[in-house]
Amino acid sequence: MGTSIDADDAAAAEFHEFFEAHYAELARLAHLLTGEADAADDLAADALLALWHRWDRVRNADHPVAYARGVVANLARTRIRSAVRERRRIALFWAPRGGDGYAVDDPDVSAVVDVQGALRRLPFRKRACVVLRHAFDLSERDTSLVLGISVGTVKSQTSRAVAELQRLLGPDTPAAHVHVAVAAQRTGGSQ
Repeated sequence: MGTSIDADDAAAAEFHEFFEAHYAELARLAHLLTGEADAADDLAADALLALWHRWDRVRNADHPVAYARGVVANLARTRIRSAVRERRRIALFWAPRGGDGYAVDDPDVSAVVDVQGALRRLPFRKRACVVLRHAFDLSERDTSLVLGISVGTVKSQTSRAVAELQRLLGPDTPAAHVHVAVAAQRTGGSQ
C-alpha cells in the first residue's frame, strides 16, 4: 500500500518538474499558433491538464515534450476552427440579403419601436423564431438548427408569433407590415 502512494507522489513530483520546465514554452507555442495572448495560457493549461490525465503514457514516451507540443497544436487547431465557424455564423446572420421583398430603406420608426415592444412580450421561442426567420432571413431549416428544434416547430412557432404580433400591434396590422417591421431590425431601423 505504501508503494502505491510513493509511486503516486513520484509521478506527481515528476509532472510538477515537467510543468515548471515546459509551461512557458507551451504557452509561447499556443500564442504563436493562435495569435491570441489570452488564449495561450488557457491552451497551455488545458494541454498540461490533458497530459496529467495521461501522465503514465506521456512520461514513458520517447519524446514527452514533443507529445506535449502535439497536444497544444491540436488544441490550437480546434480553437482556430471554432473561431472560424463562429465568424462564419456571425457573417451569415449579418450578411445583407437581396430579393427578399422585405428591404426597408427608410423604416417607419414608430412602427419599429412598436414591433420591438411587441417582440419583447413574446415568449423566447416564438420571439427567436420570428427574429431569425424575418430579421436574419434564415430558412426554416437554418432556424431549426440554430434553436435545436424541428422544422415543424419553427413553422408553428413563427406562425403563432406573427399572429401574436398582429394582435399586439392592432387588428389593422397586416402580416406583411409585421414582416417589414421585423426586417427593419436587421437594416438599422432600430436606431
